[in-house]
Amino acid sequence: MNLSTPQQNEAALHAVDYWQVIKNRYGIILLTLLLVFMTAAVITYVMPKKFESAATIEVKPRSTGVSPLGSGFSDPSSSAMMTPQFFGTEFAKITSSNALSKVVDNLELVNKWGVDKETAIGILKGIVNTQNIRGTDLISIRVRHTDKEDARNVTAEVARAYKAYRTEIENRDADRALYELNKAVRDQEDKVEERRKVLATIVRTKGIIYKGQDSFYGQSGVDEDQGARNALQTYNQLEQEKMQLSSQIDSLQKYNSDQLMVYAAGLQLPDNIIRTLHPQYLDAKRQLESLKINGLGENHPTVRAAVDQISAMKHQLDEGVVNLRATLGAQLEMATNRLKDVKVMRDDTREDAIRRGLDAQDYVDAKRDFETDQDLLQKLRLRQIGQMMNEKITQDSIVIHEEPQISQSPVSPNVTLNLVLGAVVGLIFGVGIAFFLEYLDTSVKSLEDVERYLQVPVLAVIPKDVGVLHKQSGMSPDAEAYRILRTNIEFNRKNPEDNAITVVSGGAGEGKSTTLVNLAYICAQGGYTTLMIDADLRRPRLHTFFDINNSVGLTNYLTTELMLEDVILQTPVDNLYFMPSGILPADAAGILNSRRMSELIQDVKQRFDLVLVDSPPILGVSDASVLASEVDLTMIVVQHRKLPRNMLLRVKQAVENVGGNVIGVVLNNVDVRSDSQYQYYTSYYTYYAPAESQIGPPVGAPTAASKPQAAAPRGNDSELY
Repeated sequence: MNLSTPQQNEAALHAVDYWQVIKNRYGIILLTLLLVFMTAAVITYVMPKKFESAATIEVKPRSTGVSPLGSGFSDPSSSAMMTPQFFGTEFAKITSSNALSKVVDNLELVNKWGVDKETAIGILKGIVNTQNIRGTDLISIRVRHTDKEDARNVTAEVARAYKAYRTEIENRDADRALYELNKAVRDQEDKVEERRKVLATIVRTKGIIYKGQDSFYGQSGVDEDQGARNALQTYNQLEQEKMQLSSQIDSLQKYNSDQLMVYAAGLQLPDNIIRTLHPQYLDAKRQLESLKINGLGENHPTVRAAVDQISAMKHQLDEGVVNLRATLGAQLEMATNRLKDVKVMRDDTREDAIRRGLDAQDYVDAKRDFETDQDLLQKLRLRQIGQMMNEKITQDSIVIHEEPQISQSPVSPNVTLNLVLGAVVGLIFGVGIAFFLEYLDTSVKSLEDVERYLQVPVLAVIPKDVGVLHKQSGMSPDAEAYRILRTNIEFNRKNPEDNAITVVSGGAGEGKSTTLVNLAYICAQGGYTTLMIDADLRRPRLHTFFDINNSVGLTNYLTTELMLEDVILQTPVDNLYFMPSGILPADAAGILNSRRMSELIQDVKQRFDLVLVDSPPILGVSDASVLASEVDLTMIVVQHRKLPRNMLLRVKQAVENVGGNVIGVVLNNVDVRSDSQYQYYTSYYTYYAPAESQIGPPVGAPTAASKPQAAAPRGNDSELY
C-alpha cells in the first residue's frame, strides 16, 4: 500500500490552490508588474548616464635584480613575495589618499569640479574600482563617470599615480637600505682593522708562525712538539730499564747458589762468564756421573781429575755471580741517575710545550676572528656592489599593458538589467499582493465556504457572463446550470406543495433577477407553469428582460380592486407568465406586508406549478424580509467572491428571523475558466446538453394529460394571454 499518496495529493492540492489564487487575481499581478516595470523604466531613464574606462596593469613583487651574492647569502630586501594579501594590499595603495592626491593635483580636479581637495579625493574613492583579473597577476582599474573624457583621464592618471607612488616608496626603501649597508661596511672595515692589529701584535710578541688550519677547529689538550715527545719517550724507556734491573737484582738475592747460577746463565749482560761457563760446568758433572756409573771409584785418577775440574769451575761460577751482582748494581745506579736527569728534561720540555701551545692558541683565535670579520666584510662589499648595480639597472614593478580608452556607450544605467529586475520585482511584488489580498479576502470562494458557514446546500453553480437564456438562439450550454438548479430545488423542498419561492441576495448587482428569469425559463421549458412576480418595488428589472411595460402590475393589484387576470401577462415563452411590479409606491414594505399580498401568494400557488418572486436586496431594505415570511421557500443568490462571509450570515439570519425557510444558495457569476475547482460543474454542460427535440418535462413535472385544469390561470383566456 502506498502510504505517501495522501501527502502527495495534498501537496498537489496546495499547488493548485496557489495557482488558483494567481489566476483569480492576475489583474492585480499584471497591474503591479506594470507599475513596478514602468517605475523601473522611468528611474532608468532619469538616472545619469555613466561611462567607464579601464586600464590593465601588471604588478610585480619588489625585485632585487641579479644579486652578485649568489644563493648562499640571503637578502632581506627580497622578502616581498606574492602573499595571499598581496593584491588586497595593492588595491589599498591604488585607492589610498596619497596616490589619489597626485591624481587630483595632476588633473587639477579641484578647479575642474569646483570642490576642495578632500572632497575630490572622496569622489575618486567612490568611482575608482580595482579588481584582480582571474587567473592572472593583472589588475584592472575601472573608473565610472558621467563625463567620458574625465573617466578616461582619471583612469590613466590613477594608473600613473599608482606607478609613481609605488616607485617613490621603493626608491625610498632602496636608498635607506643602501645607506644602512654603507654604514655597515664602514663599521666592518674598522672592526677588521682592529682584528688585524691584534693579530700583528701577537705575531710580534710571541714569535709564532702559524702552520696549518687544524687549530681553527679547537683541538683539546696541549700541543707538544717533537722534543717534548722524545724526552717523554726516553724517560719511559729508562724507567722501564730501571725496573728491569731492580727485578733482576731482587731475583739474585732470593735464589741459592745453584738456582742463582741457573738464573744468571739466562741473563743477557755484557761480561757474563756464567752464560759460557755454566754449560761447561753441567757437562763436567754429567761426565763425572758417567764415570761413576762405569765403576770408577772416587780415588780413581780420572774421577779425581774430574772432581777437581768441577770444583775449579764451581769457584769460577761463584766469582762470576758476585761480579754479576756488582755489575747489575752499578747499572741500576746509573739508570737511576739518568732517569732523574731525563725527568727534569721532560718536565722542562713539557712546560715549554704548554707555553708555546698557549701562545699558538692566542694566535689561532686572533687569526680566526680576523679572517671571519674579513670574510663578512667581503660579503658586505659584494652586497653593496649588488645594491648599487640594482639602482643603476632599474626594473619597473608596474607595467601598464592596456591604456584606457574613451567609452562610446554608457555602462550605467544598465537598461536591460534594470528592466528585467523591475519585471521580476514587479512580478514577485504582485504575487505577494495577490496572496495578501487573498488572505484578507473573507468572501465566499468555494462551495465548502457556503456549506460550512451558512449550513445550507449549494443548489447550483452559475458560470460567469451567462446571459438571458430565452433571448439566446439555439440550445445554450449555460442552460444546464439552471437545469441542475431546477432539479436540486425539486429534490430539496420537503413538501411538494411548497412551490412559492422568493429569490433574495445580500446586495445589489449579484445577479438575483437574471437567475430568477433563467430559472423560470428552464422550468417553463420543462413543462412547469411558472409565474414570475416582480416584487422589487425599489428597482424593478424583470420587465426589461421581456420588453414589457410595468405600469400595471403588483402594486395596482394590491392597492386596487383589479382582478388577478388583469396584472398577469403571458410571455413569449410557453408556460411562462409574468406579473410586473406596477407603479412604484412610497411605502413598499407596507404594501407587501398586507393581507391582500398573503392572499395573492396563496391564490397563485393554486394556479401555477411554480411561483418565483423577485425581491430587493435583503440587507438594504425590509421588503425582502416581508416576502420571505409570505412565501414557502427562500433561495439566496450569492455572487462569487463579492460579499464577506459575515454579511452572508446576516442574510440567512434576516430570512430566519421572519420565519422564512432557506432552501439553499445559488453561487452566481463563477469564473469557471480561472477557478479550476468549479470546472467539473460545468465542463460537461455542452457535451450533455440535450437537443431541443429531446427536451421533455422533468421528473415530477405534470404532463399535459395529467395536469389538472385548475393549475392554469383562471379567467378569460384572451385577457390573460
